[in-house]
Amino acid sequence: MSRWTGIGRTEVGLVRTVNQDAFAVIDDHVVWAVADGMGGHIGGDIAAQTAIRTVESQAASLSEALRNGHAPPTDVLTELINRAHETILDQTKSQPKLKGMGTTIVMLAIATTQVPVAYLAHVGDSRAYRFRSGTLTPLTRDHSLIEKYLERGILTPQTAKTHPERHVLTRALGIPRMATPTIGAFPIQEDDVVVLCSDGLTKMLEDDDIQRVLTQGELDPTLLCNRLVSTALDRGGEDNVTVVVVAHR
Repeated sequence: MSRWTGIGRTEVGLVRTVNQDAFAVIDDHVVWAVADGMGGHIGGDIAAQTAIRTVESQAASLSEALRNGHAPPTDVLTELINRAHETILDQTKSQPKLKGMGTTIVMLAIATTQVPVAYLAHVGDSRAYRFRSGTLTPLTRDHSLIEKYLERGILTPQTAKTHPERHVLTRALGIPRMATPTIGAFPIQEDDVVVLCSDGLTKMLEDDDIQRVLTQGELDPTLLCNRLVSTALDRGGEDNVTVVVVAHR
């Protein structure tokens, strides 16, 4: 019996010594996630792992809620994100040395109704893409200063690449008043492929590069995931790189 399946891979990269990324693949509940602990902060890895554990612990109830429609999907996803945020904050209160730790998150959940619908929640600059019929489409917009500058026309995509504030986030879990998620929904087809990733991938690969990798060979999630991560490493692996590829098979 065919179903939605995810494959994930994370690598520390070629520059960092600690992997502050984490991911979840929960095929049984059609939920997947990637989290990227804030680099340069003590406990970034702890924040990312905490966010992912929260997703794992709530995956069954999330899946059931989306499938049965007992509550608005936006409310269900927001509650889960808020729970992860509050759990991270509680850790910083009990362990003051972890104060300031935070993480991004991007999460995909598919409601396996008669007409399947995919729901996305994200905070920070971890991204989601849909690959359909040879075309890659971004499904998220970064919560970052650079994204704001681009929206306002202050920077061009080219100048943004080297701007000194290019790594500054405007939203992150674990940071007070900065954890509001963006929630989205879209119809999903059985020939779609969804990619979730940390910025360790998108620092090394432009969107056109990601699309090019996905068009090479069959749409097998294991092959695609490994190919994306390996390409990021081949190009320098400047950050931790994490990819989850979801496909119907």
